[in-house]
Order: sequence, then C-alpha cells, then structure tokens
Amino acid sequence: MQGNLIEIDIRSILQLISLGQRTGQLLVEACFHNNEKLTNHETTRHHHSSNSEKKFWFVFFVNGQIIYSQQGDTNLSRIDDYLRHYRVETRLDEQQLASLGSQNAPEYGYLWALLERNIIDPKVGHSIIHSLVYETIFDLLSLHQGSFIFRQGTTLTPQLTNLEVAPLVHKATQQIQAWKQLYPHIQSSEQLPILADMVQLKSSLPGATINKLQRWADGNTTLRQLARHLNRDILTVAKAIYPYVQQGWLQLVYANTSNLPTHRETSEVDDKYKVRVICIDDTKTICETVESILKQQGYEAIALTNPLEAISLIFQLQPDLILCDIAMPELDGYEICAMLRHSSAFQNIPIIMLTGKDQFIDRVRATMFGATDYLTKPFGDTELLMLVEKYINVQSYQRTPTKCHTY
Repeated sequence: MQGNLIEIDIRSILQLISLGQRTGQLLVEACFHNNEKLTNHETTRHHHSSNSEKKFWFVFFVNGQIIYSQQGDTNLSRIDDYLRHYRVETRLDEQQLASLGSQNAPEYGYLWALLERNIIDPKVGHSIIHSLVYETIFDLLSLHQGSFIFRQGTTLTPQLTNLEVAPLVHKATQQIQAWKQLYPHIQSSEQLPILADMVQLKSSLPGATINKLQRWADGNTTLRQLARHLNRDILTVAKAIYPYVQQGWLQLVYANTSNLPTHRETSEVDDKYKVRVICIDDTKTICETVESILKQQGYEAIALTNPLEAISLIFQLQPDLILCDIAMPELDGYEICAMLRHSSAFQNIPIIMLTGKDQFIDRVRATMFGATDYLTKPFGDTELLMLVEKYINVQSYQRTPTKCHTY
C-alpha cells in the first residue's frame, strides 16, 4: 500500500492498517522549504528545490496496533529529552551507542538498551513510548501533502507495549483543532520561546513564575522539547505560554538551522567527504565481499542482509549509491527499486541491481523499475569498482545542498 497524501489522508491510512490488523511499518515523507516550518495548523506546499528540507516518519505496527514510531533522524535526542524529565543521569557509553547504528530503529534499540541495563524501568519506558508515538501521530495528522508507503512484514522486537490507533487519533485530532486557535501567535512546535519584555514580566508576574520562564525561555529549547522535558503534550505547553506571547512578554522564533552540522559531517575526523554505498543482498558472503572491496578504495560501505529492514535504514542513511540484489525473499530488488524511485529523495540516486542471471529480460525489467544499471554475479574487484566509479567519481564528488541527510 502506497500513495500520495492528497489522495488519501493519514487518518484513513491509520484506520485501514488498524482494521486490517496488519503488521509492518508505515513510512511517511514530506518536504518543506527551509524558510517554512511544519506549523500544525496548515501544511506548507510540497517543493523540490535546493532549499527544501525532507522529513520522514516511521510507524511500526503489530496486528494493527502501534508499538513504536520515530522521526527520520536517529540522533536519540527525543529519548534524552524525556530522560531529563525523569532525572535519569546515566547514559550509554560511546561504544554502546555505536552498536545501535546497525539496528533497524536505533532509537528503539537505545530505549531497550536503557531497559536492559536497568537505567529506566518498564513503567518509564512505556510512558516514553506512549509520548513519542503520540507526538508522531499529532505531526502526521497535521500533514496534508506528502507520500507514504506501508510494507507488511516483520517488525520491531522485543515489544514493550501495543497502542490502539483509534484513541490516539481521536485525541490528536481534537488537539490539532485547538492548536489552530493559537495561530498566528503560536505557529509551530519547533519555535523557540525567548523573553522579550522583562520589565513587564517583573511587574506583572510572581518571582517564581519569572524564574521558570527564564529557565525554559532561553532561545535554545523548542516548544516540543519543552513539552518532553515537562512530560506534557504540546497543546498543554502552548496554552500555558499563550497569554505571555499575546502580551508580547515572550517571543517565539525559529532556529537558524542553516549552519547546524549534520551527524554525517561531525562523524568525520577530517573534512573529506566519504561516498556512502549501501549493498542490499540476503547472501552474507556477497555483502562481505562488497564491503571489503569498497572500503579498501575509501568508500563508506554498509551491508544490509534483510530487505524489509533495509527499507527504513535506507531512508535514514541517505546513501550516494545503492547496490541491490534482485532475487530476495519477502521483498525483491525490483520492489525496493520501485519504492525508492517513488520517493523524491531517491529519484536521482544511482541504483545498481545485482543479479545471478545475465539475461536480456532482467536488464529490461531492471530498467522498467528504475534501475540505473546492473551487475551480474559473480563479479570481481575491477568490475564492481568500474561500475561504481562510472556513476560516482570519488576525487571530484562534492556534497550537494539538495541532499537532505536525516539522522
């Protein structure tokens, strides 16, 4: 099941998944101008330009119930925001955090790592999951344009909780209607509150209230982050500060995100850009061979052996080139290629199909499904490198502003 949000809305999609008691994952993609924000009162127009910012959301289902959801980025900050509320000081070390990178949903793996080490208890874990799922549903129901795809299959394990779709949708729908009444004073959960008129504040409010406002209205904390820190929904927080914004005592501004480093930029010890190649093949030896050949030549090579799990990881990792086997169980290479080409994020990314058959029909089908080229197995070092370098010149490759790396 896939399509455009103009043709079918998120509420209907969630209802279909729930009523069908389906197990799998829903991916939703939307694109916004960098000078426009998701306002939760209306959705900005879908643009495809160098100034666009793509956002992704994943919702994981078991038998029509939601077990988890996450945004496209995987910087783990959402969970850390809630840990701050519960005054949890202990965190995972760098080695433990690094091990989460290969998981289908690193954020979910992070949460379970905290549970397994008794850093948090199941009750806290359940509360965090419920809050994260709700904020995702709130954001998704605010969308009116974008694209989606739902793939049935295995989902996240282990599972801490199952959440019914209908109550979440009902609550979020009501709160979105109430949120609209706050416009234009409050426009987006991504706005940052800052103190604007201390003289009026001191003459009108108790000292304790002013201290709280000074603590949170620092220009560095978004309304969404503030809601997480306080363990309140976004509407409750917005209503609480609304009178101060109306009076002009507080101002809400947008962060200048144009100069913020991405995870990919800060993960490099130098300024050299490493071309990222993903290989999707259910044969482990093929993956290991590709990784070995490409890494020796300075590429960043990532192998994925589960085609279903690869779907969400591809959107998170944003590779520069994809190698994809054709014959795989549950989801073949043609389906993966077609799904990626349906997304604006992968319309121009080279996709090379790996096949064990050197037949004309395979080449034709690969082209029909959007493949850039194909490589017949078994192949040697020279064949692989020549084909990769045909589409990506490592020496002259430049990081382009049109790519939206989401972590």
